[in-house]
Amino acid sequence: METKRMILVILISVLLSLSLPVRTDYVRPQPRKTLHFPWKPKHPSLPHQVHISLAGENHMRISWITDDNSAPSIVEYGTLPGQYTFSSSGETTSYNYLFYSSGKIHHTVIGPLEHDTVYFYRCGGQGPEFQLKTPPGQFPVTFAVAGDLGQTGWTKSTLDHIDQCKYDVHLLPGDLSYADCMQHLWDNFGELVQPLASARPWMVTQGNHEKEKIPFFTDAFESYNARWKMPFEESESTSNLYYSFEVAGVHVIMLGSYTDYDELSDQYSWLKADLSKVDRKKTPWLVVLFHVPWYNSNHAHQGEGDRMMAAMEPLLYAAGVDLVFAGHVHAYERSKRVNKGKSDPCGTVHITIGDGGNREGLAQKYIHPTPEWSMFREASFGHGELKIVNSTHAFWSWHRNDDDEPVRSDQVWITSLIGSGCLAEKAYESSKILSP
Repeated sequence: METKRMILVILISVLLSLSLPVRTDYVRPQPRKTLHFPWKPKHPSLPHQVHISLAGENHMRISWITDDNSAPSIVEYGTLPGQYTFSSSGETTSYNYLFYSSGKIHHTVIGPLEHDTVYFYRCGGQGPEFQLKTPPGQFPVTFAVAGDLGQTGWTKSTLDHIDQCKYDVHLLPGDLSYADCMQHLWDNFGELVQPLASARPWMVTQGNHEKEKIPFFTDAFESYNARWKMPFEESESTSNLYYSFEVAGVHVIMLGSYTDYDELSDQYSWLKADLSKVDRKKTPWLVVLFHVPWYNSNHAHQGEGDRMMAAMEPLLYAAGVDLVFAGHVHAYERSKRVNKGKSDPCGTVHITIGDGGNREGLAQKYIHPTPEWSMFREASFGHGELKIVNSTHAFWSWHRNDDDEPVRSDQVWITSLIGSGCLAEKAYESSKILSP
C-alpha cells in the first residue's frame, strides 16, 4: 500500500511539472517602491533628458530638453573627445498639458555616420559631453528588449542589467514612463533613462499609458509624440505611432495597438506597402513590435489583441515575419512558431516581455492547461537579449532581474524563415496578399 502511495505521489509530481510552466523552485520577490527624484537646480540652457534614435540610413536623431527657449538646436560631434569636427542643426517643439508647460524639446539629426563607431557629442553648444556607439552594418547585431518600464526600483534593476549586456539597439514595445497625465513624471523618466538612452539608440512604440487623452482638453499621445520622435517620416509613414527602420540585416516594424488598424486604416495600408518593399536579401530577418500581445495565456488582458490580430496577422504571415515582441501583460511568455492560433512551422515566434518594472506589479495568473503553442511563461521582472548571428540563426535569452546578468532563465536558438525554407514555399501566396 505504501509503495502504491509513493508511486501515486511521484506520478502527480511529474504531471504537475509538465503542466505548470512557472518554475516551482523560484520564489518571486516583493514589489519595489516608485523611485523619487529630488529636485536639482539646472542651468536653463543645459541639455537634459538626452536620448538618441535611428533616423534613416547612417543617421541618428539626438533629442533633448532645455528650459531656455532661446537655446540652439545644434549638435556638435566627432570621433575624438572634445574635438567636434561636424555639426548639425535641428528642430524644436513644445506642448502644454493642462497647467503643465514642457521645456523646449530639441530633435536634431546627425550624419552620415560610420557603422560600429563611437562618436562624442555635445548638445546646444555647451554642457556635458556624451558619447554614442552606432550599430554595426552587418551581422552579428544585438538588441536589448524590455517593455512596460515605468519608474520603480525594479525599473532601475532592469536598466542596470541592460547596461551590463553588450547591445547595439534597445527595443521597447510600449508603456515607457507611466506618467499617466502627471507630466513631471515624463521629465523624471527622461532623466532616469538618459545614461543608457544617450549612448545607444532607443526605438520605441506606444502603449496604453502613453495615450493620456483628456476629452475637450488634450489629444492622445501628445506628450509621447513631442518627446519621443521616431523615424516615421523616414519610413514613409504619416504617424509617429507606426514606422520601420533597418539595422544590419534586420528590418524592424513598430506598429500601433492604439491607432486604427483595420483594412481601411492608414496604418494597415502603410504596413502592407512597407512589407512589400522589404528586400530579404538585404534584410533576411523581419521583426515586428507592438504593445498588446496576440498570443497570451495570461489572464491579464486576455483577448485584447484579437481584433488587431484578425486584421494584420495574414499580412505578417504572408511576409514571413520571424519574431514579434509585445508588452502590456506584466510577465514573460515565449511561443512556438504560430499562426491562426496554433503551431505552424512557417509562422512567427511571439514573445511577450511587458516585465520591465512597472508600478502595477506582475500578472501572476495563467490559464491552465498551458496552450500547446506556449513554450515558456513566468511572471517575473526582467529583460531580453536578441543576438542575430547571421542570416539564418539568432540566439534569444531572457534574464530575470533578481538573477545575475549572465544567468539566462530562458534561452533558445531561432532559425529564420529564410533558413528553414518557408519563404520559398509560400512565395506565390505571399505575392498575392502583399501586392498593391
